[in-house]
Amino acid sequence: MYSYNEFDAAFVRNRVAQFRAQVDRRIDGALTEDEFKPLRLMNGLYLQLHAYMLRVAIPYGTLSSAQMRQLALLAERWDRGYGHFTTRQNIQYNWPELKDVPDMLDALADVGMHAIQTSGNTVRNVTADHFAGAAADEIADPRPYAELLRQWSMDHPEFQFLGRKFKIAITGSPNDRAVTGAHDIGLRMVQNDAGEIGFTVLVGGGLGRTPMIGQVLREFVSVRELLPYVEAVLSAYNSYGRRDNKYKARIKITVHETGLDAFREKIEERFEDLLPQFSGVDQDLLGEIKAQFAAPAWRNAPLEGFASAYDSDPVFRSWADTNLTEHRAPGYAIVSISLKAHGQTPGDATAEQMQVMADLAERFGHDELRISHEQNVILPHVHKSDLPEIHAILKAHGLATANIGLASDIIACPGMDYCALATARSIPVAQQLALRFDELKIEHDVGALKIKISGCINACGHHHVGHIGILGLDRAGVENYQITLGGDGTETTAIGTRTGPGFAYDEIVPAVERVILAYLEQRESPEESFLEAYHRLGMAPFKEALYGDSLKGSRARAA
Repeated sequence: MYSYNEFDAAFVRNRVAQFRAQVDRRIDGALTEDEFKPLRLMNGLYLQLHAYMLRVAIPYGTLSSAQMRQLALLAERWDRGYGHFTTRQNIQYNWPELKDVPDMLDALADVGMHAIQTSGNTVRNVTADHFAGAAADEIADPRPYAELLRQWSMDHPEFQFLGRKFKIAITGSPNDRAVTGAHDIGLRMVQNDAGEIGFTVLVGGGLGRTPMIGQVLREFVSVRELLPYVEAVLSAYNSYGRRDNKYKARIKITVHETGLDAFREKIEERFEDLLPQFSGVDQDLLGEIKAQFAAPAWRNAPLEGFASAYDSDPVFRSWADTNLTEHRAPGYAIVSISLKAHGQTPGDATAEQMQVMADLAERFGHDELRISHEQNVILPHVHKSDLPEIHAILKAHGLATANIGLASDIIACPGMDYCALATARSIPVAQQLALRFDELKIEHDVGALKIKISGCINACGHHHVGHIGILGLDRAGVENYQITLGGDGTETTAIGTRTGPGFAYDEIVPAVERVILAYLEQRESPEESFLEAYHRLGMAPFKEALYGDSLKGSRARAA
């Protein structure tokens, strides 16, 4: 994984020193909050409902054990003993004191981390497939390219004051685990007929109040062309994107209003101008970066212990069936650690749990961890012989919930418990749903199901691409929850369809339960997933389950 060089380290330390002086001026009153706001946002510091919130970058979701331990230290020393992992593969601290933030940033710099560009109208944290470098279905590891994009975009003078925030995601697999279709730029690694690796470039995806799916801008951009092409997209957007209305300032609106073909022409013009300026220095840098992402030395060990535990221990077998993914190296597995224990806050991890996961990575996982956009933690490289011991340790610390990809593996934004923008609660709904699924004991029977919850129209919980999406809104001072069905965040990206009128806070859990029970009743076989059943059946049976009596009344009045 990437380690800071001298330039990186000096750059980050200088930013911390600069921000420390700005914080001092805010505390002594030399800066008002309005004057301080753009300065703090450049350093990942928000002002939420109850306190400041610090968002720390975890580029493309990759961490070492030392970095995870430092995140635990921040939680223990300067927060309330926990951190919240987000859908941008970052971590947030919800309760720091302003005076302590510079010390937190200095502590992050000690392990090659920062909070720069985790907020503001700039290029945000570049995200990637959380199985990158490990997945059996991968064309190539996308992280060196994500790191190249991170370095290029960091403090880029042209792109620090864009019309709105800008998000880039990259996947190295044809099975998209990075939700590239819902990003401003989505990069999907492909091979052309000559066997060369390059990228299909999508543009104009995004969720929020106007959800749109990214469109293919170019089928193939070579590795040499990647940076100048992405710069051309940003440059064209910066010139032609709207600034008169912040709700219409995202690139998806520019693409929609300009038209894909017309916008492509502008991008291609910029690209032709920019390409000669990239004389190969970026490729030399890419070569240096790639060297830091070399695969670890895989080891061989007997697998009898894994097989014995799998055959004899049903709890271990359930966890292995649900939380393990095929690895590209023989004898290895990818371990997904659920931060979704039933009834707990999705994405939260205590300082102690972070320490445990760091220890596991160091002892068993070639010193690597990943954060997924689904708010879980990954041990990407684990030999199967170590899995019984790893499971026992996870179980002892509340981290062995066997629910990855199931109904209680819910994505939820912080909602009205923390966020100043939220209009409804998200966390309690997620907790109540998970507890209900556990009470019913139906999760494993239901199988793969993506439930995603947002506490406002900004869609930080990705509800639009949930198989079942839940959007919390304020209706005359009362929380109201809309349900959407059929969303998809994979390579077949789709925006869910709203079912109809929303539900009150105390009605939303029973409503979702009715949808799931309707699926179980009408699926053709246990092998037919919820999404497959929805595509076959359409909306009608699920609307009947949700609104049965009111639908009958409406039909009677219409007759």
